[in-house]
Amino acid sequence: MSVFSASPLQQPAMSAQAMLAARMDRLPSSKVIWQMVILLSLGGFFETYELFSTSFVIPGIIHSGVLTASTAGLFDIHGAASYIAATFIGMFIGTSCVSFVADRLGRRRVFIYALLSYSACSLIMACQTDAMGLCFWRLMAGIGLGVELVTIDTYLGELVPPGIRGRAFAYNHVISYLAGPICGVCALLLVPHEPYGIEGWRWVIGLGTLGSLGVFLLRGRLPESPRWLASRGHIDRAEQIVAELERKSVQQTGRDLLSPTVTSLPPQEHKGHFSELWNRKYARRTVMLVIFHFFASIGVYGFMNWVPTFLIEQGVSVAHSLAYTIAMGCSAPLGPLLNSTFADKVERKWQIAGAALVMAIGGLAFAFVREPSLVILCGVLVTVGSTVMSVSYHAYQSELYPTRIRSQAVGFVYSFSRISGMLSGFMIAFLLGHYGVISALGLVAGSMVVVALIIGTMGPRTRGRTLEAIND
Repeated sequence: MSVFSASPLQQPAMSAQAMLAARMDRLPSSKVIWQMVILLSLGGFFETYELFSTSFVIPGIIHSGVLTASTAGLFDIHGAASYIAATFIGMFIGTSCVSFVADRLGRRRVFIYALLSYSACSLIMACQTDAMGLCFWRLMAGIGLGVELVTIDTYLGELVPPGIRGRAFAYNHVISYLAGPICGVCALLLVPHEPYGIEGWRWVIGLGTLGSLGVFLLRGRLPESPRWLASRGHIDRAEQIVAELERKSVQQTGRDLLSPTVTSLPPQEHKGHFSELWNRKYARRTVMLVIFHFFASIGVYGFMNWVPTFLIEQGVSVAHSLAYTIAMGCSAPLGPLLNSTFADKVERKWQIAGAALVMAIGGLAFAFVREPSLVILCGVLVTVGSTVMSVSYHAYQSELYPTRIRSQAVGFVYSFSRISGMLSGFMIAFLLGHYGVISALGLVAGSMVVVALIIGTMGPRTRGRTLEAIND
């Protein structure tokens, strides 16, 4: 039997784009599919390493005199807060203003360019000796990080068949979240020292940039998204890639492919427009995801960035508060592993809503418990809940828009998490200073309840459906 189980003659009316999508969606779980998932996940690993490095290197940067611990004023570039703000601002620019390039230039090209650009900017940043240069290059790296984050979601969602899409995102996050403890160990070993006369924090940043070069060298094994090629009219190139994936799948599994189930598509434009986010079909999804990202970021960053402070405010020593925080952080990869067991069995909207409620319960309980084991348990609940939610929403948002606008749509809605991420610090600080830990954690819990309600009531169902069926 041929690799192709159905010929175009059997479906005379179907478009080439619809047939290519159907052939992609009938691919089985095989080595070639998981190889692509791993390569994209390695890109996600180094992106996550960059993000985790922020909190780990700041003490070293302050000790070196490049930044100060306190901020003299709102626009004081010398304070450590400016370094954190530069990261968020850069990612906001990347997600909201630059992510559309993946819809214009292609997923593979932008994945590689963004990886190299933020790595180069971070390497230059590691060589800076003044606050202005440090923050400028951190902002530039943040732009690349924002573009990379959106591109990985879009790219992965288009390459993986719907039957294993949830697990693919789960394993992607398992690999990505391993960057946290690895970056922490590197910081622990390097930041207090000056290997070869170079300050340790510079080594921590440099190691992350060098690792990304390995992904660049493996780029030949990563094909362009056939869906993107077809959406831009490059049918012949898309056909070559799909045929090669089919050939390898049959070779690796030893089984013939199923007949493709074709979704009839209306005529497709090759070029998407931002205005489509607000048309009758997608406006509801856009509003839902904007609200989701705004409140989810308050809940996640409002807890994760302030855990040591919450504990100290409750009378826990600094040493113990850091130990508790590390224990909670080490549980982060458990969320994606747990999610992989039900990622393709439960509707993604209910995964997100359920995880948000777990975070709300864990966050509120955290404010009242004092026993160390219970403190850690509540913290682990919030951490695992946040990582399960992260896996689910990254998969979910990439499913809710058509190929022609997928990258810019995901970038636009995700950018609102960068805004609320910046604001969350001020909100938590105000509540903590005026009303105490319970009120601050009440904001965290309340935000997650909003997330559960908005996704639960407005989210469309996507489980097991093709991207074309969901959108066109």
